Formats: sequence, structure tokens, C-alpha cells
Amino acid sequence: MFIGLFTFSFTTSAAEQSKAILEYKYDVTGDGKLDEIMVYGLPFKGDSPYYEKVWAEITTSEGKKLKIDYEGGYEPKLDFADLNHDGVKDILYSSATGGSGGLYNYALHTAKGGEIKEIPLPTPLAIQGQFDQDFVAVIEIPGLEKPIILDLWNRRKDYISIGLYQKNGQLNEPTELMIDPIAFFEVIKIEGKDGYGLKGYRQISGAYHADQLGIVETEWYYENGEWQPVHIEWKGTEKSETRKKR
Repeated sequence: MFIGLFTFSFTTSAAEQSKAILEYKYDVTGDGKLDEIMVYGLPFKGDSPYYEKVWAEITTSEGKKLKIDYEGGYEPKLDFADLNHDGVKDILYSSATGGSGGLYNYALHTAKGGEIKEIPLPTPLAIQGQFDQDFVAVIEIPGLEKPIILDLWNRRKDYISIGLYQKNGQLNEPTELMIDPIAFFEVIKIEGKDGYGLKGYRQISGAYHADQLGIVETEWYYENGEWQPVHIEWKGTEKSETRKKR
């Protein structure tokens, strides 16, 4: 039976005024014994919630010391799941960037056998999207048979005022939609597959970032050394209604 333990720690070390942020106990090396994983951060200044440096120090059950350096950010944390399906839990790091897009930094590693190796994260789908005539947006998502065609008639006043469209629905110039990178991942059980995978979320916006059109949700499963998209779904906002292109 697997046993995992998670506790908080808020002690301050002397070196560089770094902080021990989190402490975990999981078997990440695969020997069946718990390893200690400490997460440290160097605050930007004073009591700032932003950490300009973050790293994890792993002490294996045999006393071996391992270290993983991460990107800085807000609210760093680790999640543990066997994502590459080799029988040992992997280490997924995340921290919020603090930007308006709600993006997170991520990194995935394995410490199997007491050796740190990075596992590449899924490559975002090559989504394409643009405005079309008559207050319409068209989004093409690999893996979906038909393009998403959005009726943006109820946003026409805003689009006319910023010079995107003319009053008759004529598009002033070709304009692409704003397609964010993957904002964040979560570990999920993949239906029809053995074990766990990742679910990624990407926002698509119109004329500006707050002009949100919807979210592309993609479930990824790692096999044969690669991430495969196994389920893709478009979830539009309430204001955007799918319709036939006029």
C-alpha cells in the first residue's frame, strides 16, 4: 500500500533569506520507501508573495541528496502522480505567473532510481482563429472535425467602436484571435487508459484579452515517450453562440 504525507512548513533559513515553503513525503525514487521533498523559495523582497527563485531538495530514503531548480512565481506547489507510467510517481511543479492571463509555470520530472530527469510537457495544439465578415469568428482546432464558428453579433458595438468592423459588418482588415498558451494543467484519470494524464486549459479571446470567447480543454496521455491528445473539447462563453457562417 502506498503512503504519502504532506505538511506545511514556514521556517526561514539563513542562506540568502530563503524560505522552506512546503514539505512532502512520497516515494519518488521507486524503492518503496518514503523520500523527503522540501520546497524552498527566495522572496523577491521581504515578505513578498512572489518567489524569484524556487527549488526542491529531495532526500532519498538512502540519504542521497537531489535538487531540482524551478522558475519563480506565486504559490509554488508540487503534485505527485505516475504520469509516464513507469510505476513511480513523477513530480509536477506549478507556480502562478501573476499575469492577467492566469498563466502558470510548469515543470515535470522523474527521480526514479535516484536520478533526476525532466519529462517534456505536452506541446500545445496548433490552433488557428480569426475574425470573419459579418461579426463572425472562426476557430480551427486540430482533433475536431469541424471548425468552431461563433456568432459575435452581440459584441458588434464594441468591435465597431474600436475600428475592427464597419457598421455593415465589413471587417476592416484581417485580424487573428488571441490564442493563449496552455494556462494550467491538472492531473486527471484518463478514461479508457491505465493511470493518469494531464488536462490542459487554453483561453481564446477576441479583440483583447478580456474579450473572452471560450476555453479549449485537452486531455493528454503519455505513451511511447510522447504526449497524445486523447480528448479535445471547446467550451464557449455564454455570449458566444455557435452558428452557421452567413
